[in-house]
Amino acid sequence: MSSLNMKNMVHALVVASLIASPLLSSVFAEDWTQFRGPNGSGVSTSTGLPEEFGPNKSVVWKTPLPPGHSSPVLTHNRIFVTAYSADGQPQSSGSKEQTKESEKQSYKLLVICLDRQTGKLLWQREVPRAGVGRLQNVNGPASPSPVTDGSNVYVFFQEFGLISYDDAGKERWRLPLGPFNMFYGFGASPILVDDKVILPVDQDNPSSYLIAVDKNNGRVRWKVDRPVVISGYSTPTIYQPKQGPKQIVIPESFQLSAYSVADGKRVWWVRGLACEMKSIASQDGEYLYINGWGFPQNQPGQQVQTIPFEEAWVRYDKNADKLIAKSEVSGSEKMDKMLSEAFEAFDMNRDEKLDTKDWEVFRAMMASENGLLAIKLGGEGDKSSTAIRWRYTRPVPQVPSTLLYKGVLYMINDSGILLSFDPATGQVIKQGRLHGAIDKYFSSPVAADDKVFLIGQGGQVSVLKAAGDWQVLKVNELDDECFATPAIADGRIYIRTRSALYAFGS
Repeated sequence: MSSLNMKNMVHALVVASLIASPLLSSVFAEDWTQFRGPNGSGVSTSTGLPEEFGPNKSVVWKTPLPPGHSSPVLTHNRIFVTAYSADGQPQSSGSKEQTKESEKQSYKLLVICLDRQTGKLLWQREVPRAGVGRLQNVNGPASPSPVTDGSNVYVFFQEFGLISYDDAGKERWRLPLGPFNMFYGFGASPILVDDKVILPVDQDNPSSYLIAVDKNNGRVRWKVDRPVVISGYSTPTIYQPKQGPKQIVIPESFQLSAYSVADGKRVWWVRGLACEMKSIASQDGEYLYINGWGFPQNQPGQQVQTIPFEEAWVRYDKNADKLIAKSEVSGSEKMDKMLSEAFEAFDMNRDEKLDTKDWEVFRAMMASENGLLAIKLGGEGDKSSTAIRWRYTRPVPQVPSTLLYKGVLYMINDSGILLSFDPATGQVIKQGRLHGAIDKYFSSPVAADDKVFLIGQGGQVSVLKAAGDWQVLKVNELDDECFATPAIADGRIYIRTRSALYAFGS
């Protein structure tokens, strides 16, 4: 055998052994780089996922973590999450007194990096708290998920702003932002578009804006004020028209808008949506699918009837200051009860009084219809009259997004009611309660390997056979609360509970 042939044979053997090794195979690992994975779809091409798993079954590794609601994001060899220190955890707030009490809590904001293959902690960095963020119900200070470009990570905290680290944990840049004013606290996650970090800031006052930051240095590339937008909790998605540049599509209060990636200019929009829109489930190139929660769960013909502000002055304003305080609200009608029970949600500037703008927001919330919609992508200007393909107006989830997978649209309501839809018509294919799943749902569904995964707050993971006529394959118990949305890649599903991050695999 010639020396050249011998060299070729040795080279081939070396390459084959490297490809077979776990080290090199991780280089080709599938990424899940943002909240809900590729473009926020919740769908992975991974196969070989386990059907049955739990704290003592199908565990590749388990790593204890401080609490946080952010979802894990993956590079080929890293996992990033955010968290807050367990000492003096902030408590959810339901009243002003409880809010003030929670503000006294002391905790640290954390960015954590793990080895993807082993779950080993590689580094942890503390981010300074620049202010006190409002927290309502179960929301926490580490709810927005990170985003990564495959090497660097970009994170957002409502008590600081944006900050970036490289994969070794070295800080690259920081951009303090805020303070923010959201009723429930911040919920949207940043995304990456080419060389920009995009973050929507939808607040309960005229200070809402959309910002694009250079991912390399943290400098603001553009910032667009959106004074007509009130609170929103939706992570944007990217739409690439067949002709023309990329657009950022964001569900907003009562509407959905598309903005130019280049300069932030609003390109097209659709009005007439619910007041609290969720992140977009998916898009098939022509339509997107999105659910929005009414306040309350309004259905056609069941909206709460309200009155103009001038009439409200006469009805409630006892001290004639042209403002309405909660103490002035009384009455037995449905409007009176809603106004009294959710007064703080309508008080946009938190001054404990409703002015003209607050009252108009109240009226809009009471008039909006909750629902699941199919909306045609693209165009220019106001597309409200033509873009909505169909609308389902019965109860929808308060938090989770829907999921489009293999031609079927899935939606999980509170108490474990699962519906599948024909995305072309909006017709319900199947509706049923998931066995053993009766909790609220905060985690959004994800799918891969002909399976759909849904996680209740109590840690019940329902694994379904993906189909319009879906079937429950298994309900797994994690024995811990779960708020984060899972990540899926390379035959593993990564699930974050209140106390740990699991990698489950065959």
